[in-house]
Amino acid sequence: MDYQAELVSNFSSIVVPVAIIVVAGLVLLRGVKIVSQSQAIVVERLGKYHRTLEGGFHFIVPFLDIVRSEITKQEQTIDIEKQNVITKDNVNISVDGIVFIQVQTAKDATYGVVNFKSAIANLATTSLRAEIGQLALDESLSSRDMLNKRILASLDEATQKWGVKTMRVELRDISVPQEIEDAMNLQMKAEREKRAIELNALAEKEAVIRKAEANKQRQVLEAEAIERMADAKKYEQIEVAKGQSEAVALINSAVANNSLGADFLLAKDRISAFNELAKSPSKDKIVVPYETTELIGSLSLITEFLQKKA
Repeated sequence: MDYQAELVSNFSSIVVPVAIIVVAGLVLLRGVKIVSQSQAIVVERLGKYHRTLEGGFHFIVPFLDIVRSEITKQEQTIDIEKQNVITKDNVNISVDGIVFIQVQTAKDATYGVVNFKSAIANLATTSLRAEIGQLALDESLSSRDMLNKRILASLDEATQKWGVKTMRVELRDISVPQEIEDAMNLQMKAEREKRAIELNALAEKEAVIRKAEANKQRQVLEAEAIERMADAKKYEQIEVAKGQSEAVALINSAVANNSLGADFLLAKDRISAFNELAKSPSKDKIVVPYETTELIGSLSLITEFLQKKA
């Protein structure tokens, strides 16, 4: 009996320290938290929010403190599944997209909504339907950037209270029914042909206008040239008339000062005419003055006039 009591006593002395060590190990294991830089851990104490553990080493009280959620602070993506949307002009199109988000406050993301990713996906779908429903088909296809910005603004306003920041929204694909696509292709072809006809008509119009301008410019230049030639001829005639007037004035002055002046000019003209006749190459001619005495008188008159001038 003494041996059994001693054995039980020795076993108890060993088990108790081991149990204490095991409990202490469990406490340390459950209490020590090493958090990554890209994560945040929400801790509750007795069912109530206690604190948020950021990146680094932390210790919580086991059994009193529990981890409510572990949330990544990196940017995340949420797919908007392909869905049918009706445009303003009653065309059924298929649209899908993607939303980029980032958790700003882990506490609000944990307690503000049950599942923030699911809530944002549903909200993005609703916003997408509402925005496209306000646009016609052509506007929906050509205004993708505008749609992205509008949906982003709508989502960001709603997700702020959930501690989530909506970074950007991208619509990946907008598909239209085949018959609508065929009609659009025909319309684009007609528009291109119409544009080509308009460009050809505009080019012909420009050519006609430029040709008319060239003809007008040519006529103006020709009129200017004729006017300048007329001015030059007029100037020439005026100068010739002035010269003749001055010559007549000089002759009149000479005749007035010398009574033989008029006879001198007449005799000079007669001699000049006689010289021209004498230069004729014809051999069958005889030049006989009408009055030989008048010719002799003219020569003597010239001699007398020259002597007086000397």
